[in-house]
Amino acid sequence: MLDTSVPLLNIRAVSQTYQKGSGEPGLPVLDNISLSICEGEIIGLLGRSGCGKSTLLRIVSGLNRPSKGEVDYLGALVDGPADGVAMVFQSFALFPWLTVLENVEIGLRAKKVAEDESRRRALEAIDLIGLDGFESAYPKELSGGMRQRVGFARALVVHPNILLMDEPFSALDVLTAETLRTDLLDLWVEGRMPIKSILMVTHNIEEAVLMCDRIVVLSSNPGRIAAEIKVDMAHPRNRLDPEFRQLVDHIYALMTKRDDSARREGAFPGLGLGMSLPIVSTNTLAGMMEEVAGEPYNGKADLPALAESLQMEIDDLFPVAETLQLLRFAELVEGDIKLTQAGRRFADSDVDVRKRLFGDHLLAYVPLAQRIRRVLDERPSHHAPATRFREELEDYMSEDYAEATLRSVTTWGRYGELFAYDESSQSFSLENPQ
Repeated sequence: MLDTSVPLLNIRAVSQTYQKGSGEPGLPVLDNISLSICEGEIIGLLGRSGCGKSTLLRIVSGLNRPSKGEVDYLGALVDGPADGVAMVFQSFALFPWLTVLENVEIGLRAKKVAEDESRRRALEAIDLIGLDGFESAYPKELSGGMRQRVGFARALVVHPNILLMDEPFSALDVLTAETLRTDLLDLWVEGRMPIKSILMVTHNIEEAVLMCDRIVVLSSNPGRIAAEIKVDMAHPRNRLDPEFRQLVDHIYALMTKRDDSARREGAFPGLGLGMSLPIVSTNTLAGMMEEVAGEPYNGKADLPALAESLQMEIDDLFPVAETLQLLRFAELVEGDIKLTQAGRRFADSDVDVRKRLFGDHLLAYVPLAQRIRRVLDERPSHHAPATRFREELEDYMSEDYAEATLRSVTTWGRYGELFAYDESSQSFSLENPQ
């Protein structure tokens, strides 16, 4: 019998902040995360890139120490890699000079398990995961899916209580990922895997609903638990089941919900120079508006359906949709994206009208674009170095986010003909705009 009442692992008020290169405290990555993991369940950490999912997984594994809070495993505080916790990585992370058998055995050898016992358990794990016959093959001889199976076998061979998975299917093509995901679920449901619980990181909403018993949704900047959702559907789950689709729609709505407590009239939450912006091309933004404007959506699309038709996951879809919302070309409401009148006009216009419309909205709704244009207008030379704006951004965000934000506004400003940018001198000017 599985004991689902006593947690295998407790995460208590964990926060993580990394120092900047100067040694000063940086922005928090995780803030006050508390979560329990019990026997017999698969828990999914769902969120977009940058929300701290993988950081939390490394803290649970003992590879990272939290800035605040603690993790206890079977009643003992985690201080370094925990015995009984194994991880499957996003990259295959195999030793290319070792065979499949040797890659699977390596964890047991590190634990100084006897050679005969190590060999027996490794062969059992290889057979379990569907790689029987490939024991003597090297990683270069294997497909991506088979390499990840080796990663699973290497984790399972140590008989961990908790298996950690960091987006284990994201590096695979769609069909291979689906096959491996199904095989793993079959082994779990049949009770054939020598583990008690799984904690997995994903940014794929359907994958989370398909696999998990509980889904923990993390917000971003910093990562906080925005919601914890219990999934009561029995395995195997059908993606076309109305209950399945309803839950997917609910999570999309949850992840695109605006924070009303942070809103103010006529503005978006966090809007200002302190708002980091994603790198999204104007071609992608235009393509999204054209897609939503056309058949069968006619200006309003269900995000899950749009994601499926465009083959986009949330890390690709959300930044585009939210940028359109920021620029007032679209609105996100309860898991739907709806073009505004300006968005419809953009989709129906020629290139010159599109560029003028985009430039007008960029100036109206993106403070960094306003700042760059105002500085250029006020200076007699109508030139300004990029470092002047990059350093200002770094007062609000990390260097990487500052660089990405400036790159985005530079691309958008060029498209809207608000200003020019010279890469060689890394400076803005008003030479091109009329």
